[in-house]
Formats: sequence, structure tokens, C-alpha cells
Amino acid sequence: MEIQGATLRVCVDDLDSAIPFYERLAGGRALRFERGGVQVAAIGCFLLMSGPAAEIEVLRKVAATLAVADVDEAHTVLTGLGAEIVAGPVPTPVGRNLIARHPDGAVYEYVDRRRP
Repeated sequence: MEIQGATLRVCVDDLDSAIPFYERLAGGRALRFERGGVQVAAIGCFLLMSGPAAEIEVLRKVAATLAVADVDEAHTVLTGLGAEIVAGPVPTPVGRNLIARHPDGAVYEYVDRRRP
């Protein structure tokens, strides 16, 4: 499994006011979507999230989002290395993802751009 990149997860109180700063910082436009009641904006290497406190609290526990070519392969490698799959694989607006807890306790999201 090759990790192709990482996305920094940023929880914000007001997505609309945060977007212009990150668009200028990253030099790109926000791709907006909603997932489970949480408003999300992907801008360059940043993933901004805003929503209900209970949902955001869960999202804060995920250290980063890691891009991989194939979430199924990531699942196989991760479980083979002793990671616990917390959620997924499940479809997302742009592909699939899973959440894994590494043996050291760190939690990461793994995503691909493969449509199910």
C-alpha cells in the first residue's frame, strides 16, 4: 500500500467565514459537501469541517486523512499489521473511505477515489 498524500483536518465553528482564508492560503477553490450533518470544504491539502458539537467531537479524534490508491488494499494491509478497522469501507462523495485505529492508538481516515 502506497500513501499518496495527506489531508489536514481542521474543525471550524463557521465554515463560511473560514473558507476565504483557506482558499487564499491554498490557492484554490473549496469543494463543498455535507456528510452526516457536517458541512465540509476540501481546499488543497485542508479539509474544513463544521457541524453539531457531538459530530465534531468524533471527527477531532481522527489525526489525518491519508490518500491511497485502493481502500480495500489498505484494509488488508492495516489489519495484517494489527490495526483495528473502526468504520468502513464505505462510499463517499468522491470514492471510498475507512477509519482505522493503529496499534499505538492513533486514528486515521484512509480514502481512495474509486467509485464502488
